[in-house]
Amino acid sequence: MEIFRGLQDVPESDAPTFLALGMFDGVHLGHRAVLAATVAAARTGAGRSLALTFDPHPQRIIAPPPEPILLTTVEERVEFFAGLDLDAAVIVRFDETLRRTPAGHWMEMLAAVVRQGSVLVSSTYTFGQDRGGTVEVLRAGGARLGFGVTVVPPVHVEGALVSSTLIRRLLRSGAVEEAGRFLGRLYTVRGRVVEGERRGRVLGFPTANLAVHPDKVLPGRGIYAAWGRLEGGIHAAAVSVGTRPTFGPGALLVEAHLLDFDADLYGQDIELVFVSRVRDEVAFRTVPELVAQMESDVSAIRRFLAPRGGLGPDS
Repeated sequence: MEIFRGLQDVPESDAPTFLALGMFDGVHLGHRAVLAATVAAARTGAGRSLALTFDPHPQRIIAPPPEPILLTTVEERVEFFAGLDLDAAVIVRFDETLRRTPAGHWMEMLAAVVRQGSVLVSSTYTFGQDRGGTVEVLRAGGARLGFGVTVVPPVHVEGALVSSTLIRRLLRSGAVEEAGRFLGRLYTVRGRVVEGERRGRVLGFPTANLAVHPDKVLPGRGIYAAWGRLEGGIHAAAVSVGTRPTFGPGALLVEAHLLDFDADLYGQDIELVFVSRVRDEVAFRTVPELVAQMESDVSAIRRFLAPRGGLGPDS
């Protein structure tokens, strides 16, 4: 799959171009409907399929939230696009200049790329300065500028509209299983293993401390059953997202204890696949109480993951 940095980098093509528009953060079931429709349209029309996304997230410029917002980093999004058989990803830098771009100018930029083809959007798609561009504005602009507009119906799961906002809320509450139903997959967090205090090893449970993208949404504080993907294999894992309150105030950490694994992981990249929440984060009165609970957690996680064949999230 090709990667273009901005619409201006997309080369001209004699074949029709079908372009999926959105942020696509999370690449959830609703996003996948738009992306799948784009691929299908390109195949039917003997054209090329492209997906546009932004970096950074537009909310970081428009109204920066106090907490992390990304369900997927731009690298993760591009990987998902490739897995969905899109021909190319267009990564557009979102800044103040783009924020102030009028809807009409944005449509002219699209028209320069989408020749003999169409753009595909969700029913809630907005664009341009102050989000003044709606689906109706896009349709009118497409008719004037010579490109088609296809609106893909929204997707509902158990009666609820699939949205990135809903998924973020579920994850922050620790509801990783429910979030996964809207994502269409288990939620993942990637990071590089960095030096820690080695406290877990002293307690008999060595952990990998992950340096995670600062804007990546983390599941709510607690202990989770997960899979750890690293070079060379997939391992069952007990994952802590929290501040280790038993030892006093501290920074928010993501720590993974890989079951039946004791090799040096420093400097390696790990992807954690969150399967289920085991319990809340607790401040224990004594270290022995903490160790006893950790033993119980590991046993529970081992039992929970065992029926899944021990083959990891793709089994």
